[in-house]
Amino acid sequence: MKAAKIIKRFHVGRADKFRLSDYDPGDTCGLEIQKDVARALLDNGIQRLSDLQERLYANDRWSVLLVFQAMDAAGKDSAIKHVMSGVNPQGCQVHSFKQPSAEELDHDFLWRCAVRLPERGRIGIFNRSYYEDVLVVRVHPELLARQRVPEELKGKDVWKERFRSIRSFERHLADNGVLILKFFLYVSKEEQRKRFLERLEDPAKNWKFSMSDIAERKLWDSYMDAYQDMIRATSRDEAPWHVIPADNKWFARLVIAGTIVEAMEKLDLKFPKADGADHTEMEKVRKALLAEAKER
Repeated sequence: MKAAKIIKRFHVGRADKFRLSDYDPGDTCGLEIQKDVARALLDNGIQRLSDLQERLYANDRWSVLLVFQAMDAAGKDSAIKHVMSGVNPQGCQVHSFKQPSAEELDHDFLWRCAVRLPERGRIGIFNRSYYEDVLVVRVHPELLARQRVPEELKGKDVWKERFRSIRSFERHLADNGVLILKFFLYVSKEEQRKRFLERLEDPAKNWKFSMSDIAERKLWDSYMDAYQDMIRATSRDEAPWHVIPADNKWFARLVIAGTIVEAMEKLDLKFPKADGADHTEMEKVRKALLAEAKER
């Protein structure tokens, strides 16, 4: 299967009838390749992404926002690390959103992410995001009280209202030159179990484990329902979701890298061209620099 078809397979456009059950966390589109081959393919994608990021930075018109959401142990951190390994740090910003601070709780739920949006010419990565407020907060409704939203505004349609706010927010960003790509790394419950065991059995990975992970695991079905509703309500052409099978990390990384490259190539990014006056000045400087060598 060609790369473009693979990418399209996991792209969710307008998603009124989206069903998570239509996707398989272990899907590899029939690909069976060795790790060194997968690494070579990923390296190629990383190199293309590096070139595009340089053009993005020089062009200084667009910005790119990559949103990653997933259950624990789905591989978000490692996917970001590997896929973005060739990008110039000056043109990329990664923000990991954990439990909101007191200051963040004193603002609307979009605020803490809005102030971290990437500048023009840069790639911004959200490791978790404002979507936590329609996922974790929805599964744990008691957390809504901490946000001190006026009682009259916390009716039964609070989640629909937040979905509407997110769609409007993302529409606004897209209208102002932000390319938005959202990735849900879809890991199976069984694969998560195996990865939790690896964390427990490997001393070097013990720090990654938290008892809260097990507590959240017990709410798996509630989270899957929340993810399905979230994608159905907020995947639009200007800010699409991509459901990435995450049981095989090599495949997830390939699809993520390919998706980013394909979307950025459509921006038709070009290096700025100097005008006639600039060319004249540069030619003078070039001749002066060459003359210095002759004087030695």
